[in-house]
Amino acid sequence: MRTTILLDDELAENLKKAARIRGLSFSAFLAEAGRAALKASTSIDEEPFELIVAGGSGPKPGIDLDKTSQLLAAEDEERYGS
Repeated sequence: MRTTILLDDELAENLKKAARIRGLSFSAFLAEAGRAALKASTSIDEEPFELIVAGGSGPKPGIDLDKTSQLLAAEDEERYGS
């Protein structure tokens, strides 16, 4: 496929230099870089993070771990009293 792209002069020169160093044409270098970028952006399918807690039976009653202000307030009460 033939297409036209606009690059700033400094980027274009750096890409051409990198292509020469690797022994590739400018088009081949851009195609390779594009494939690598697409592969990198689609390989982020990681398993969801699971928090493993040592000891205890979970958060204290009434503490919602999604509300960090409550967690900080409970920690302050425990440390400094109410």
